[in-house]
Amino acid sequence: MLSKYKVLNKINDYKDLKNLSDEEIKSLIEEIRDYIIEVTSRNGGHIGPSLGVVELTVALLKVFNPEMDRIVWDIGHQAYSWKILTGRKEQFKTLRQYKGISGFLKRTESPYDHFGAGHSSTSISAALGMRMAKDLKKEEGWSIAVIGDGAMTAGQAFEGLNNAGWLDPSKFIVILNDNQMSISPNVGAIYTYFNRIITNEVFQKSRQKLKDVIKKVFGEQGAKVARKFEEYIKGLFAPGVIFEELGFTYVGPVDGHNVFELEKTLENIKKMRGPIILHILTQKGKGYKPAEENPTPFHGISPFDKITGTPIKKVGAPPSWSKVFGKALTEIAEKDEKVVAITPAMKEGSGLTEFADRFPDRFFDVGIAEQHAATFAAGLAAEGMKPVLSYYSTFLQRGYDQVIHDIALQHLPVVIAIDRAGLVGEDGPTHHGVYDIAFLRAIPDIVISAPKDQQELRNLLYTAINSGKTFAIRYPRGSAIGEKAEGFEEIPIGSWEVLDEGKDIAILAVGKYVEKAKETKNQLKKYGINPTIVNARFIRPLDKKLLNEILSAHHFVITMEDGTVNGGFGSAIAEYILDNRYSNELLRFGIPDRFVQHGKIDKLEEELGLLPSQMVVKIMDFIKGENYKVVG
Repeated sequence: MLSKYKVLNKINDYKDLKNLSDEEIKSLIEEIRDYIIEVTSRNGGHIGPSLGVVELTVALLKVFNPEMDRIVWDIGHQAYSWKILTGRKEQFKTLRQYKGISGFLKRTESPYDHFGAGHSSTSISAALGMRMAKDLKKEEGWSIAVIGDGAMTAGQAFEGLNNAGWLDPSKFIVILNDNQMSISPNVGAIYTYFNRIITNEVFQKSRQKLKDVIKKVFGEQGAKVARKFEEYIKGLFAPGVIFEELGFTYVGPVDGHNVFELEKTLENIKKMRGPIILHILTQKGKGYKPAEENPTPFHGISPFDKITGTPIKKVGAPPSWSKVFGKALTEIAEKDEKVVAITPAMKEGSGLTEFADRFPDRFFDVGIAEQHAATFAAGLAAEGMKPVLSYYSTFLQRGYDQVIHDIALQHLPVVIAIDRAGLVGEDGPTHHGVYDIAFLRAIPDIVISAPKDQQELRNLLYTAINSGKTFAIRYPRGSAIGEKAEGFEEIPIGSWEVLDEGKDIAILAVGKYVEKAKETKNQLKKYGINPTIVNARFIRPLDKKLLNEILSAHHFVITMEDGTVNGGFGSAIAEYILDNRYSNELLRFGIPDRFVQHGKIDKLEEELGLLPSQMVVKIMDFIKGENYKVVG
């Protein structure tokens, strides 16, 4: 694959960049883009963000030394070219594959991945911590945070900026990668000229000397007045006043696709004092026409046709759980004007596009602001609305305090739709949604549920919206289980259902693992074992009446869930058995006490021993000593 790239093929890592001519640098940039497109078309991935920062990556690696300087990429899905140029050129072909390199930065993968992240808006805080550590240790080197304009909608980014302005560190840069033109669409000769003036060493020295003179003659008050005047004049030319107010020197906007201008600007910035914010303008999906014309689906995409950009999908595949949820919510909202939907920047991924189009006044995309989303939903509920708050499980973690303090503690009827619950596959440990059962179970009065199929998701959503309770519904990534669903039916809260009567052994399964329980039963029948299968669709509250009957009639109890076993549904059953002095033997299947890496879900489940054939072996060992034998 690499042999077709003339320049990329002959360099090993970033150290070779200094030996390339300007024309070779231009060719390298185009080859890196093509390589990224080639690999992601096969493996899937975050192609749009990474295509937009190739020039920035090259400029950073030419100006700074990643062995001494710390460069923190926000989220890390912008950093495919970074991986390629820091010694992982060959490995990049394994991107997001089982046992291959991660789609995000990982400190365990490379010494050049200075900080790992799969959630947004952490880069400024992390880079600032690194900068202060270097100061305390009296070590040389710069600290640089690269953050997208979307990530700047999160509160943590501004917490980091505010703290950095107060600490006033030297050798600290925040690069704002503006790929939506949301702060300023202006780029051209006057801005380039203005930038060169701002970053010019003579200008900066003169500026500092003037500040010192004003402060000496007129005191602190005079210096403040002079700074206000400077901010006013600068505000006429550049959109950086807010950053200046926070204590940063603003530079920009700069054309993020002019690698030589970027390199020159970064060299000049190295001569400046205090914290700097560099505002660059880039195009998401740069160099790949389908991604340029339609950037949203190419933010993160499954394998696609390289020529057309069309995702490769299985013919006749059922709708995703997300789409089933979104369609059901839209149908409910058509009959109930109090229903509103909230999402923190996940409209498409959460299946809410149809709802947003149909009810624009009742749809709220609050940006990457998970904490605000929860409290905003609480406010809507307090005024009698019926908010449905849609999170990916991994991002719900960021709003946990608000779920407790602002929603549940006040008994507000907010429905929390938890998408991507369980293992999510190639995005890996930063995105697996395996902790929500455990951390939500600790909250008094909350209802936690998980549907076994499409119809049950619709029914649980209908039940939740009309329950008047804080009500969570968790469902996985991927194609939904079951036949085409329609209509709605209210389900008694806390009720389970026995799907298949058996004896001696009972399997209590949650969500998608109900299907695995059925498959496991079919295999156990070969050994003369006929377990009872229970759809434990409510994780909290438990169906205590049915659970008592099951514990009385079955000595062996098995739980199956796609969440962590520590504190999960199986733990709830263990607690119940212990608290009520039952003597049943319990076997729990779920995600073990470790971080699970990336790969296709079936490969990860095989690694964890969660395939039906593997669970059969463990169950047989669990009940050994009983008189079971192979039938037929």
